[in-house]
Amino acid sequence: MRTYRIALIEGDGIGPEVCGAALLTLESLEKCGFSFDVKRVEAGDRCLERTGVALPEETTAAVRNCDACLKGPVGRSAADVIVRLRQTLDLYANIRPVISLPGVPCLGKDVDFVIVRENTEDLYKGLEFEVPDGAVAIRLITKKASQRIARYAFRLSEQRAKQRRVVAVHKVNVLRKTDAVFVEACLEVAKEFPEVHLSEMLVDAAAMNIVRDPRSFDVLVTTNMFGDILSDEAAQLVGGLGLAPSANIGDEHAIFEPVHGSAPDIAGKDIANPIATILTLSMMFEWFAESRRDEDCKEAAGKIREAVNAVLLKGVTTPDLGGTCTTYQVGKAVAEELAHRVETA
Repeated sequence: MRTYRIALIEGDGIGPEVCGAALLTLESLEKCGFSFDVKRVEAGDRCLERTGVALPEETTAAVRNCDACLKGPVGRSAADVIVRLRQTLDLYANIRPVISLPGVPCLGKDVDFVIVRENTEDLYKGLEFEVPDGAVAIRLITKKASQRIARYAFRLSEQRAKQRRVVAVHKVNVLRKTDAVFVEACLEVAKEFPEVHLSEMLVDAAAMNIVRDPRSFDVLVTTNMFGDILSDEAAQLVGGLGLAPSANIGDEHAIFEPVHGSAPDIAGKDIANPIATILTLSMMFEWFAESRRDEDCKEAAGKIREAVNAVLLKGVTTPDLGGTCTTYQVGKAVAEELAHRVETA
């Protein structure tokens, strides 16, 4: 079994706590035969304060040279860290699954869809300038980026083999030039996937229907800003950001991170929910399984999800889900459940 090199950016606020809990999962897998080389690197507010740079060149190099990166949340310097990493490493697909988990009090039951968000352009290019009495931001949407994110969404819908339905989310009735590029790209790519149905939805209608009828969705594909907003809304539907994992994927590199922020108000209290970060590891192993063609990683990804579900059903949760457990206790419970499942498989 190969050794996987993982760059670890703990980030700010609750980042070190949730990442520490997730590392217990890797330790359980190591006891069962997996091998990892975890390289700790710096980025974020603490790094900026200490070194004057939020994202050192050596951190970018480490992420580039490792098999994958596990990243905790970053504070005010997020635009200089994760947005820059996405663009530098061309991590064009931001994947955010929205899944109901057992034992979690939430608005959405039996929900299982994915938001596929273009990750490298739109307003996140940071093309802004001042004008008299205000400022202007330039929204960049290109055919190339729109086509490849659409193609990713269609392929994902094929793999999921559920509804085989992709919904392209836009605001073309107002953004008549930029979103027209995105919509036309989706329509062109749809011709390559005749077994997957494509429909369109305005972003405000999508926001409403995520709450009204979430089970009607399979894969939503959209531009950067819309995807950012809709995915946070969708996470709340199934229990909150403490349960929401995500992946930033390109053709060669990938960074995996929880959707939530650094939550400085609870940093150091050991009460942050580590489930999002642990489920992010599951996404990492799914990517290893596909990109490295490693069936052991595919099995590990499934076992991680099973262990999380089992712990949630037992009521071992942090205060955000009504529980009394600490971040470490939840992480340890998942790691122990995972070790048991792998050993008895």
